[in-house]
Amino acid sequence: MSTEFDLGALLAERGAERYELHARHLNPQLPRMLHTIGFDKVYERAEGAHFFDADGNDYLDMLAGFGVMGLGRHHPVVRKALHDVLDLDLADLTRFDCQPLPGLLAERLLTHSPHLDRVFFGNSGTEAVETALKFARYATGRPRVLYCDHAFHGLTTGSLSVNGESGFRDGFAPLLPDTAVPLGDLDALARELRKGDVAALIVEPIQGKGVHEAPPGYLRAAQDLLHKHKALLIADEVQTGLGRTGDFYAYQHEDGVEPDLVCVAKALSGGYVPVGATLGKDWIFKKVYSSMDRVLVHSASFGANAQAMACGLAVLSVMENEQIVAGVRRTGELLKSRLTGLIDTYELLADVRGRGLMIGIEFGKPSSLKLRGRWTMLQAARKGLFAQMVVVPLLQKHRILTQVSGDHLEVIKLIPPLVADEADVERFVEAFTAVMDDAHSGGGLMWDFGKTLIKQAVANR
Repeated sequence: MSTEFDLGALLAERGAERYELHARHLNPQLPRMLHTIGFDKVYERAEGAHFFDADGNDYLDMLAGFGVMGLGRHHPVVRKALHDVLDLDLADLTRFDCQPLPGLLAERLLTHSPHLDRVFFGNSGTEAVETALKFARYATGRPRVLYCDHAFHGLTTGSLSVNGESGFRDGFAPLLPDTAVPLGDLDALARELRKGDVAALIVEPIQGKGVHEAPPGYLRAAQDLLHKHKALLIADEVQTGLGRTGDFYAYQHEDGVEPDLVCVAKALSGGYVPVGATLGKDWIFKKVYSSMDRVLVHSASFGANAQAMACGLAVLSVMENEQIVAGVRRTGELLKSRLTGLIDTYELLADVRGRGLMIGIEFGKPSSLKLRGRWTMLQAARKGLFAQMVVVPLLQKHRILTQVSGDHLEVIKLIPPLVADEADVERFVEAFTAVMDDAHSGGGLMWDFGKTLIKQAVANR
């Protein structure tokens, strides 16, 4: 057997070229952006909710790879499952047999998903959404899908059709027949349903962009309206599912909500092997797969591969055995209460919202004259610059990785690994308080960096 390929040696030899390689061969704007805001770090390893650089400094991860790292980096149970499945030398992806792992993972996933009966496995969140869109259109015989303003459901053509952010959609038309409705607006939903051509409404129970939660009672009322008009409810739980909000699914916070289709991905992977799943009611699957002639009418080449299934099974095992959802509820309540308690202290802090470990921190126009003038200057250059001014010192000074919750938004979104603990909460709150103190002092490095961002924004116009 050949031993000529040595991955460790390759990384040792050329790992230092990481930013140059990206600039030359991949998206050229990524390294440019990282250099501009000072995020061009070199992380050597990771464990749980932390990164470490070559000097051994630890960085707190409040981003979790956009939610992929639900159990943190390199959870030992998931890691062992991946080693085990590789060592078994399974006859995987023969395409003409029924391997046990997909059935076992579907069975386990459905135990957490009352009222749902079957699962389709793909490779990502956007694939899970694509599957739901196809299944809803075929099952109802209708072409149009409704989505909510500011939604994010993915970036492939079908999921882009239900993406509420014009910045992602511009230049990629024509897309699928679709219509946006405001989140929480039942009258707008009813108006569209009366036209008789709606297959489904797809909705994030808590929107990733801006961290806006569906109003109380909306999902149940929307479901009733949809079913009255023979349309379906699709719950996009790609980011909110698997415990993120303090319940297994975010829609479960509201009584009586039983979506017809549910999309999950991200955390189900354990952070190792991409996986997406679309769960649905039995009648929908049986309508799509109505005969042996249609057995492959919807499939995915790498869907249900053994490595992804093993990771998914390990993730669900850890969630059950370590009571991850209950821990998220406790840690999330602590984080939200500690941050909410700062609102009266800092005039630039407008709101703290969300559930579990999905928290949005919104900044707003201050009342004092000096701060108001600086705020207005930032807003005139580009909305969202103040939130970026907070994110940068959190990383540079306090070694905490966070993200702005969308373009042109003064909101920071916190989605740490679900295994984040009380010590991580206290570390973040202490750092955030220090950054807010600096921002409200009226001077310092933070506002100097703001001037740099303004120049950059003006230059990009």
